[in-house]
Order: sequence, then structure tokens, then C-alpha cells
Amino acid sequence: MKQHFDHVDTWVFDLDNTLYPPSAGIFDQMDGLMNDWIARELRVSHDDAQAMRESYLEQYGTTLGGLMLNHGIDADAFLAETHDLDLGEIEMKPALRAAIDALPGRKYVFTNGSREHARRVTAALGLDGVFDQHYAIEDANYISKPRREAYDRVFAAAELQGHTAAMFEDMAENLIVPHSLGFRTVLVHPHIKEDHGLEHIHHVTDDLTGFLRRLTDAEVAA
Repeated sequence: MKQHFDHVDTWVFDLDNTLYPPSAGIFDQMDGLMNDWIARELRVSHDDAQAMRESYLEQYGTTLGGLMLNHGIDADAFLAETHDLDLGEIEMKPALRAAIDALPGRKYVFTNGSREHARRVTAALGLDGVFDQHYAIEDANYISKPRREAYDRVFAAAELQGHTAAMFEDMAENLIVPHSLGFRTVLVHPHIKEDHGLEHIHHVTDDLTGFLRRLTDAEVAA
């Protein structure tokens, strides 16, 4: 496996459910805050808010995208309130920090969340200072993965070349565009196996730290 990454000098990581596991419950909190915001601001029931959020998530990739296009909301106000999360279930990851530190070249976070959310989560994980930059939905002009425009804006800002880059994601559809640009793609997911049959995914792992360690032969603290 290591030989498949010998050419890589730029490493791009999704944030939520990639750098930490879904068991931390962060998305559950966010879903509740989004439903509360929609119900209050759009004056609908919580059941309607839930249905609206799920519909927009399916159509646009994020709830925010649907709310902006269909209701003209203030994106920054929405992000600030719905990303004001309790991060107490996120554990420090010294082994992951050592594994990312050992990677050669530049390292970035690219998230559909806000910049402040990226800053808070990486700090909670003990990964502050590890990444060269956090790219968030503000940097993509509030356009979210998996839409091509989001990648184009962020990759241009990072002056990133796909043929020397790798991307790690927990959502398979978010790796379609990177694959088309020449990225080495890695799906971080506990329930999808290597024989997934998806041509745009080169590797699958349920252990990001262990996967990175195998790429560098790094000795990583427990």
C-alpha cells in the first residue's frame, strides 16, 4: 500500500467523522440545533424542520445550501448557532497527531463546517498546529462538497495539484471529484470493506491512525 502514496506531497482531510469517530455524537447535536434554528426562523414545526433538513441535505449536500438557495438566510448566523457544540465527547488523539506529523509535505483540513468549528474540533483532538490551513465552507463561498465548485475554490486557494495529493473522507460521494482530479482517495468508514466496487475510492479504512502509520512506518504513541 505504501507505494501508492510515494508521490503524495499534499494531504487533505475532511473533519467530522473522519478525524474523529461518529460515536462522538457531534452530528447528532448539530442536527438538533439545525432543527431548532429552522423551526424558529422559518416558523415551522420541528417535524417539518426535520423533513426540510433531510430534503436539503439530499438535494444540496448540506442543509445550509438548501436554506440559502430557497430562503436567503444569513449563512454566518446559521453556522455560528448550529456549530456551537459541546465537544466533551471528543478525545485527544496523540497517536493521530504523530501520524499526521510524520507525513511529508503540506496538510490541510477541508470541511463543510465553519472555520471556527474546524478550529475548535482540531484543538479538542490535540491537533492544533498540525495543519497548514483549515479550509471551511466560508472559503468555498458557502458551496459545499460534493459540488465541484467547492473543490475548485479550495484547491485553487491551496494551489493544490491533484496528481500529487491524497484526500481522506467519511462520505464516498465527496471523493468523486478528487478522484477525477487525480487524487489518491481514502474512505474512512467503519462499515465499508475494500471490495466496495466504487471506482473512485482507492482505499478504505476504519482506523485512520493505523492507516497513516503504515504509510510512514512512524512509531506512534498509544
